[in-house]
Amino acid sequence: MLPGNVNPRQMKAMMKKLGMNVEPIENVQEIVIKTAQGNYIFDAAEVTAMTMQGVTTYQIVGTPHFEEPAPEIPADDVAMVAAQAGVAPDAAKAALVATRGDIAEAILRLANHD
Repeated sequence: MLPGNVNPRQMKAMMKKLGMNVEPIENVQEIVIKTAQGNYIFDAAEVTAMTMQGVTTYQIVGTPHFEEPAPEIPADDVAMVAAQAGVAPDAAKAALVATRGDIAEAILRLANHD
């Protein structure tokens, strides 16, 4: 039962009378909210779309996890690490991503894996 002792059928009729349309979005697999600080990722969420007076709003119900964005790695840094550590550019880039762009740490990590 909803607040005010209104049954769901009455609530649906009132919403229709007010021009509101509420629909669940089925089979949602993932939702990502991107911010400058990182991404909020909902792996499993319930999503409802509500349209009123031509404006649609979305409600997300679920628990997100937060991921910081991967740093942008300049090509010059990749080349330098690859040359210093004697590895392929792909390995150098992976090491730079893992060290969040720290060139010295990436070279040390690669050198210690020999």
